[in-house]
Amino acid sequence: MPHASWIPETHCAIAQSLGVLGDAWDLLLIRDLARGSHRFEQLTGELGISRKVLTERLRKLVGHGLVERRPYSQSPVRHEYWLTPAGLALVPVLVALQDWGDTWLLGDGSLTGLGSQAAAARVSSLAGTRIPELTLPSTLDTPLDVVDPSASHTVLFAFPLASRTPKPDGWSAIPGAIGCTLENRLFAAAHADFQAAGAAIRGVSTQAAADQKDFATAERVPFPLLSDAGLHLTATLRLPTFRAPDTPRLRRLVLVIDATRTITDALFPITNIPAAIDWALSRAR
Repeated sequence: MPHASWIPETHCAIAQSLGVLGDAWDLLLIRDLARGSHRFEQLTGELGISRKVLTERLRKLVGHGLVERRPYSQSPVRHEYWLTPAGLALVPVLVALQDWGDTWLLGDGSLTGLGSQAAAARVSSLAGTRIPELTLPSTLDTPLDVVDPSASHTVLFAFPLASRTPKPDGWSAIPGAIGCTLENRLFAAAHADFQAAGAAIRGVSTQAAADQKDFATAERVPFPLLSDAGLHLTATLRLPTFRAPDTPRLRRLVLVIDATRTITDALFPITNIPAAIDWALSRAR
């Protein structure tokens, strides 16, 4: 049987992919485009990249069909850069790289739903970040914006897995994994208090919308749960994940977002779920 090294590189999808995404700048560009930075000046400032290098990388990504140019000014003519469907399909790759880095480079290699120091710093740095408009499938059977436009504040809590079906093997042994049903029930119990404060609640996980709907119906969850199965919100905010068993799951955290779509407060990691609900209510008032 021929050795694997005899396979022509033209038949190797990994080799072909690396021919398109040849260096770190390519993936970092896709990361920042996924986060909502679409203009040339934004990208140069956030990446610390020279204009010449950025121009070359954008031209290459456009040429490979991962990025498209959209005019936003006619005089002078200026363009924004947006990910195409092929570019958006790389979002799970970015999340997998982030999860691997959190686990093996910034962590000790153990599987955990709690937070490393680096992940905690990344979530904390979200305060002051404006969330771009982003709709996700919801338990209300219609896509919803992650921010409620009618509320003074939106409390967005991320959780790993809330399901009526059995959890994956070993789930209860993963630190920070259990407690999603309790968290949803406690937010539901406090729902009237959040409404009185003018605040909306939204939960989000990487589960499929149908699974979330079954859970929400059985538990009579009074607020929408959003499905980020495509990992678009996860990539946009660089939210920390862990893989169990082979699916990226959001680590438990809470964000408080004001009417301008700006994150005002972020709580992570969460080790005391009842205290996290009290914290969220105090910040949303």
